[in-house]
Amino acid sequence: MTQATVALPPVVGALPPLDLVIAAPRGFCAGVDRAIRIVELAIEKYGAPVYVRHEIVHNRYVVDALKAQGAIFVEELDEVPDDAPVVFSAHGVPKAVPFKASERGLEWLDATCPLVSKVHRQAERLAEQGRHILFIGHDGHPEVIGTLGQLPEGAMTLVETVEDVAALSPADPDNLAFLTQTTLSVDDTAAIVAALRARFPAIGAPRGEDICYATSNRQAAVKIIAHECDAMLVIGAPNSSNSVRLVEVAEREGTRAMLVQRGDCIDFGWLAGVRTLGITAGASAPEILVREVVDRLATRFTISERETAATIERMTFKLPRGLAA
Repeated sequence: MTQATVALPPVVGALPPLDLVIAAPRGFCAGVDRAIRIVELAIEKYGAPVYVRHEIVHNRYVVDALKAQGAIFVEELDEVPDDAPVVFSAHGVPKAVPFKASERGLEWLDATCPLVSKVHRQAERLAEQGRHILFIGHDGHPEVIGTLGQLPEGAMTLVETVEDVAALSPADPDNLAFLTQTTLSVDDTAAIVAALRARFPAIGAPRGEDICYATSNRQAAVKIIAHECDAMLVIGAPNSSNSVRLVEVAEREGTRAMLVQRGDCIDFGWLAGVRTLGITAGASAPEILVREVVDRLATRFTISERETAATIERMTFKLPRGLAA
């Protein structure tokens, strides 16, 4: 005798399902890891407080955690007392800043990402060759300010869009070179570079890709998962260039996306009708915030999650001399 299967009524109050597709790589890059460790080791070496010029990386959670350890964040060197050590942020600073720090006799440590420093060195070499540099980047971003500040005023011209290329009128069109900010949209930058090459065929190019590996990898990971998602959450700060670019990449792939800083920033109304949600994090957002977002989603949904990896990152950077590992 076969037993009939009886369909049970749904449990009242059961949470709706939500499939999470989590991009990899995501979150901290080697340059961010290094910068944070430099501040932590500086506090161990010198004792609190240690001053940091500008946010060490663009993430409030990270900044607040370092404040709790004894870091004091300032915008200008003038705010640093004469007897205090100071760390320069991962974004890099104009050449005049360490010069002034040394003039004042300050102990200073440079946490500039080595990939940003590489762009600085390229700028110096190109200037020594007598080339005028067209720098592709976002006006006002700390990395752009730091890079433009490596050379005398007028040695570089900022280019933000393809339209800017059309408006250029260089004194010597056959003696140009271009460099780029490390955290730009790969696609947007390619379009600007193509416009530069079309207009100035003799323009010099960087020896290698200026957009950093972490920015490229995180954008590639978003492209891989965007098509299978109804929407995407990007964990990062609104002043984080690479995080904002991830939102743009998802939207360009046809998937609506939202930037959130923490779990309590999630707009559940925005998630109405979403059954598959992509999640990634900018290069300055720690993994703990990814888990916080997932935990917050689990208060409203029955979560299943899987990770889709575009590549595996193994990059590491050495610490400055004078700091113990």
